[in-house]
Amino acid sequence: MNGKRWAALGIAAVLFAVSAFVNLLSSFAFSETESIFSDFFGSKNDVVLEEVIEDGDAFSKVAVLTINGVIQDTGGGAPSILDTGGYNHRKFMEQLNYAKDDPSVRAIILRVTTPGGGVVESAEIHDKIVEIQQEVNKPVYISMGSMAASGGYYIAAPAKKIYASPETLTGSLGVIMQGVNYAGLAEMYGVEFVTIKSGPYKDIMSGAREMTEDERDILQRMIDNSYEGFVKVISEGREMSVDEVKRIADGRIYDGRQALELNLIDGFGYLEDVINAVKEDENLEQAQVVKYTENFGLNSLFGMGVQTIMSKGTEMEGIIHLLSQPNSPRLMYLYAE
Repeated sequence: MNGKRWAALGIAAVLFAVSAFVNLLSSFAFSETESIFSDFFGSKNDVVLEEVIEDGDAFSKVAVLTINGVIQDTGGGAPSILDTGGYNHRKFMEQLNYAKDDPSVRAIILRVTTPGGGVVESAEIHDKIVEIQQEVNKPVYISMGSMAASGGYYIAAPAKKIYASPETLTGSLGVIMQGVNYAGLAEMYGVEFVTIKSGPYKDIMSGAREMTEDERDILQRMIDNSYEGFVKVISEGREMSVDEVKRIADGRIYDGRQALELNLIDGFGYLEDVINAVKEDENLEQAQVVKYTENFGLNSLFGMGVQTIMSKGTEMEGIIHLLSQPNSPRLMYLYAE
C-alpha cells in the first residue's frame, strides 16, 4: 500500500472519529434541550409541583389538592391551546396517586368548587379517596368552596370530615341526563333529518325527533340505577340510613346551614380553618402544608392568552362553550341551572 492510500485511510479514520464525537455531542445536547423544553412546556408525565403555603416539617406534610370546575374527562390527550386552565381530570387523578404514594404526605385536603360532573369521573375520584384512606391510612378532609353540588358532594361523601361555609351551595343529590329537541325548529326552516340505523333504539334521545315512551323508560331505568348508587355512597360515607338519604336526595340544593342540620357536613370553615382542624385532629401541628400545582408552561401561557381574548367577547365565549359540550347526552351528577 502506497503513501497516498495510507494518507486517505488516515483522513477517513479522523473524519469517522470526528463524526462519531459530533453525533455523541449532538445527541447529548438534544436530550438536554428536550429536557429543558419538557420542563418549560410541560408533558403528561410532569412531576407534581408543590407550593409551600405553611412552613413546617418537610417529612410530614398536609397536601392540598384543588377541584375547580366541572368534573369531566375531556379525553386525556395533549391539552388544546383553547384550554383555559379549568379542571383536568387526568392531572387530578395523577395528583391523588402522587399524594397516596408520597410517604411524607400524612393527610390530604381537597378544596372542592364544582357543580358536579360526569358519573364515571365522580366515581373514579370517590373510589380513589376510599382507597387512600383504607390502604395507606391517610385521612382525607374536604373544604367546600362557593359550590360543591351533586358530583361535588359524591366525591366528598367518603371523606373523614367535610367543611363548608354557611353560604356554600351543596346538595343537588341526584342524577340528570339532558338533551335538546330541535325537531320543531328544523321543521320551521325546512330541514329534514335522514337516519339509517341498525336497531330501533340506536338514535335514542336524538334531538331530531320526539322521544318515545319506551325510550324514556329505558333512560329512566339508567337514571334510577345511578341514583341508587349515589344514595349508597352517601349512606355509607355519612353513616345514614338509605331512607334518611332518600328523604333529602330529591335534587334540591342546600346552603351550608341546611347541610349542617342534615348531617351532610361536619362543620363550618374556610380552607385555613380546615388546615388547622387537620393539624389538630391528626396530631400534625408541625407539618408542612403544600399545595399541588401544575407546571407553568406553554399550555398555561396559551390558556391565559385565550382566556384574555374570550373575556373580551361574550359571543365568542358562547361559541366556545357550545363547542366544548359533549356531542351525546350523558349521565351526570350535575347541578344544572
